[in-house]
Amino acid sequence: MQLLVGLGNPGSKYAATRHNVGFMALERLAAAGGTAFRQQPKLHGLLAEVGQGATRLRLLMPQTYMNDSGRSIRAALDWFGLEPSQLLVVVDDMDLPLGKLRLRASGSAGGHNGLRSTISHLGTQGFPRLRIGIGAPAQNPAERRARTVGHVLGRFSAAEQPLLAAVLAEVEAGIGLIQRLGLERAGNRLNSFQPEDAAT
Repeated sequence: MQLLVGLGNPGSKYAATRHNVGFMALERLAAAGGTAFRQQPKLHGLLAEVGQGATRLRLLMPQTYMNDSGRSIRAALDWFGLEPSQLLVVVDDMDLPLGKLRLRASGSAGGHNGLRSTISHLGTQGFPRLRIGIGAPAQNPAERRARTVGHVLGRFSAAEQPLLAAVLAEVEAGIGLIQRLGLERAGNRLNSFQPEDAAT
């Protein structure tokens, strides 16, 4: 893994919304690494680097809006001469409750526009992705559809903040595990993650 991409929408209007949880994860990693994001017009995104040598990791936050995320990811892969398998996309998932994580080596878009754009631009579903649960606005399919946009573009409640913090801390630890142990072994931990707060 050499390129870590968090999906989200640019601008203060969307900061800290559920749809931007991929950005939040990368911002946490950059802060922990003592680095800052810089605008990279050729990559249509913000870029930061953490680590040294073999553990160096490039962090990319596309600034193309979610539905065109793949354009930025394609540009970054081309620029750095990387394959899709060297990528990890961190993305929100409404089908998972907050507190659940899913790491997969490949797969479909699952209804997510950011992943759909990425698959389209890369011409493959064969790239790793880490889904961060943000919960669904309703169980009833019609009500869920009606409330989806407001839900994903809404912010986490005060009551959810401790659980969100626990999830982001686990994602940070999980990225390190992926680098050291590989996807499969890291996935065993991330996919079984059970924050204490989830029981309350």
